[in-house]
Amino acid sequence: MNQAIESSYNEARQLYAQHGIDVDEVLRKLIDIKISLHCWQGDDVQGFLFQDKGLSGGIAVTGKYPGRARTPYELRQDLEKALSMIPGKHKVNLHAIYADTDEQVDLSELEPRHFQGWVDWAKQNGLGLDFNPTMFSHPKAEDGFTLSHADPEIRQFWIEHCKASRRIGAYFGEQLGEPCVTNLWLPDGYKDTPVDRLAPRIRLRDALDEIFQEEMNAAHHIDAVESKLFGIGSESYVVGSHEFYMGYAMSRGKTICLDSGHFHPTEMISSKISSILMFTDRLLLHVSRPVRWDSDHVVTMDDELLDIARELVRGHFLDRTHIGLDFFDGSINHVAAWVIGTRNMLKALMRAMLEPVELLKELELHRDYTSRLALVEEYKSYPFGAVWDYYCAQGGVPVREEWLQVVKRYEQEVMFAR
Repeated sequence: MNQAIESSYNEARQLYAQHGIDVDEVLRKLIDIKISLHCWQGDDVQGFLFQDKGLSGGIAVTGKYPGRARTPYELRQDLEKALSMIPGKHKVNLHAIYADTDEQVDLSELEPRHFQGWVDWAKQNGLGLDFNPTMFSHPKAEDGFTLSHADPEIRQFWIEHCKASRRIGAYFGEQLGEPCVTNLWLPDGYKDTPVDRLAPRIRLRDALDEIFQEEMNAAHHIDAVESKLFGIGSESYVVGSHEFYMGYAMSRGKTICLDSGHFHPTEMISSKISSILMFTDRLLLHVSRPVRWDSDHVVTMDDELLDIARELVRGHFLDRTHIGLDFFDGSINHVAAWVIGTRNMLKALMRAMLEPVELLKELELHRDYTSRLALVEEYKSYPFGAVWDYYCAQGGVPVREEWLQVVKRYEQEVMFAR
């Protein structure tokens, strides 16, 4: 290891130790945290089942940066490159349209064998897999409704797709030895104000109940449901609102997914975490960076990311929370987006772990708000960067911006040649 990195780390470790923080222990805890990298960043949400179809159902990707993955092999190649620059062992999150098969198969007909290539690859690389049914970019979703559709035949098609997706997720968990989170999001809603808000929600509730009838081994599979405030084509009404899914998940024992882009632009998911985890066993996060609307920008080290990390650490929620990323920026290098976003998520968690949380709680309990504010602000400039550099070097991944040159070489040698 570089002597300067080690020296800076030792100085930082001594400084944090003065406040009772064991930096070595922090890094031991950090290595156990798995972030779920979303495969759809690598190819602009095109998938492999219906590549001739455009995106629809409230999904939009801007930018045409060259070199996106076009095949399962290329996507896995890019994921491997990204993971080689991210410390720790993590997971990959798949959508159903990323099936690795030459068969002409529709969404409702998918089986675990259509994803065997992904399972084999995950085993070889020591990775876990998560899964999502794909409720968009399909002829049966063209009018903006799926599980809440008024047509029972269309509704049944999507029910069968979700059932198939749960079986695929359970297979992932069984084969890879860690639970697969199968998360359900759907675009259903109206562009303008509806007269009947209730009927679509009744249909959605009943469809979900049918989907979840089949029992899954909890050691292999976790069900999650994801809300949204508004979207493209559903600006005025979304069937699967936050209130709908909170009620559904709490009453059915399912996991709630909070997506940081799925709420009002001034509404932060960090403030919701402690309340939800008081009443449910686990939580799924989809971390992105909304800008004015659910635009899913690459995660940066902004205040909300730090607050999400602090809530997870301060509330001792890390072992009950599954952290996934969800952004798709087609305007920059696809691999670089993964690296930037995932490293920032891990760095934010590390920064939160380096705070003397118990001391701050004690000050707050005794109403010493002056000391609380003063110390919280002072800790923001503590040398967390020296700890992060050491963690990266210790994990055998590039330190600081060194990773960018690796990506640039890969871009020239591999991505631009596609």
